Amino acid sequence: MKGIKYTVALFFFLFSGIVLGQRLDAGDYEYDTEILIGINKNTNGGLVGGFSFKYGMRIDDTNFQFFGLDLANVKNPKEVRNTTVLGNSFIFGKSNYLYSIRPYYGRERILFKKAPQQGVQVSVLGAVGPSIGVIAPYFIEYTVNRVETVREQFDPAVHQSRFNILGPGRIFEGIGGSDIAFGANAKAAVNFEFGVFKSNVTGLELGYQLEGFTREIPLMPTVENRQVFQSVYFTFFYGFRK
Repeated sequence: MKGIKYTVALFFFLFSGIVLGQRLDAGDYEYDTEILIGINKNTNGGLVGGFSFKYGMRIDDTNFQFFGLDLANVKNPKEVRNTTVLGNSFIFGKSNYLYSIRPYYGRERILFKKAPQQGVQVSVLGAVGPSIGVIAPYFIEYTVNRVETVREQFDPAVHQSRFNILGPGRIFEGIGGSDIAFGANAKAAVNFEFGVFKSNVTGLELGYQLEGFTREIPLMPTVENRQVFQSVYFTFFYGFRK
């Protein structure tokens, strides 16, 4: 269902951009470089899926090349949040986080240019690059008896009941014991830019992300885990051009 909603939104914006792009004169809206930062939402992430940075350079009138870096928190689709009597939220069965670091290189082609201070610019892009997966322990705090509590990595052999869990551990707790996995990533997307000034960029990137690692990532030991992840995503971005 989520994938269908994203697809419908993608075609709606694409159609709108094509119509506006065909009606507007591109005018004097040329630029040679751009720097963009963005915040990401995807089907493998939480409320905020990650952050991105992109540096693009002109090749010719309609083609650009770019280098980028994405930082993302990747989740198992089986993860479900539980709320304790104290109001804390935790994921029962989760043993590890996966933080993905994705440097990449790509090409972007402008389909429809925008006129200065009006319209929508529409472009398509593709990118590939290596992935570095940081597999960090997921800590929980639970009661041993009425007066004693312990914080440690979730272990399904030990923590068999969710009712004595008080909540998650402290932020970044246990990250010193992280493991590393290597892999690769690729994405294809459509960009819609709405900025009204030549030097500023505001827009939305809608796309498909594929990422694979050399081994299975044990996010939740009691369910099926993966070494290949795919998602539909959108990124709101803002940046500068010159």
